[in-house]
Amino acid sequence: MKTNPGRFFEDFRLGETIRHATPRTVTVGDVALYTGLYGPRFAVQSSDAFARAIGYPKSPLDDLLTFHMVFGKTVPDVSLNALANLGYAEGGFRRPVYPGETLSTVSEVIGLKESSNRQTGVVYVRSVGSDERGETVLSYCRWVLVRKRDPEAAIAEEHVPSLAKVVDPQDLAGALPKLSAAAYDTDLAGSPHRLADYAVGEKIDHVDGMTVEEAEHQIATRLFQNTAKVHFDGLAAKDTRFGRRLIYGGHVISLARALSFNGLGNAFALAGINAGRHVAPLFAGDTVYAWSEVLATADVGRDDIGLLRLRTVATKNQSCGAFPDRAGEGYDPAVILDLDYWAFVPK
Repeated sequence: MKTNPGRFFEDFRLGETIRHATPRTVTVGDVALYTGLYGPRFAVQSSDAFARAIGYPKSPLDDLLTFHMVFGKTVPDVSLNALANLGYAEGGFRRPVYPGETLSTVSEVIGLKESSNRQTGVVYVRSVGSDERGETVLSYCRWVLVRKRDPEAAIAEEHVPSLAKVVDPQDLAGALPKLSAAAYDTDLAGSPHRLADYAVGEKIDHVDGMTVEEAEHQIATRLFQNTAKVHFDGLAAKDTRFGRRLIYGGHVISLARALSFNGLGNAFALAGINAGRHVAPLFAGDTVYAWSEVLATADVGRDDIGLLRLRTVATKNQSCGAFPDRAGEGYDPAVILDLDYWAFVPK
């Protein structure tokens, strides 16, 4: 058989290492298309002149563009036959990535748990994105619900990994070059608020909304070379419980991040992902809104930048002035994403 049908749950083995195709050189064209799809406005990633003024050699990629490129490579080997991407943990952005660099991904299977119905199972992987020199630029864990080929297939070994609830901020401190906080121009950045202006417990309604278009979400997912069937095969999707294609969860994350600029304009670089959950599906035609809560601040021993721990919640078809959130044992029906992460902010 020369085609790749994708792995099913019983095909995974604990401890195995998977080298993913295809190495990808990221270009300024990718950056322009990403900007056109999501509209991020963070000055460091938008302007070479702004980036150089504070200490970068040039403008780096948006961190989520790096994330999606690394993530997309894992799909044919991990989640081609997935029903849902369930969550994230222990994410670390190890250094900025610049146009012209080539990214590759390797994953390790760190957990397997068969579902009680024996139709599916949860696969846990730790994925590492590296540059052409083999240096790590990003690592993260995720877990995904994958179909079984044969419900009666026996599973050799199961294990649910123990994952840290919060990434140690000190482990993230060296991710960025030495920067000049004094040279950081808040007028050009579009926000006057620096690290000290945020208080733990503060909630921010990001106000704006973005409606998801069918063509845009497919272009975005193809940009990342994500081949998951649930995003593309409309005919097959008719037989699913939703009866239509699902929007890639990373598309929601990038939309929420872009919306968060209005209120978090100087949270210019992602440092780590503590936890993330895709609470409910999103479909073309839905409108995404977002709000954020400041969970913590961290001084990482640098005089230029510190960290905010943020929780960004995205909703569909409901604005966030009332901060829709968890409700009882579940969530408000409008909530589609709950993401807990660290972001760098100038002092």
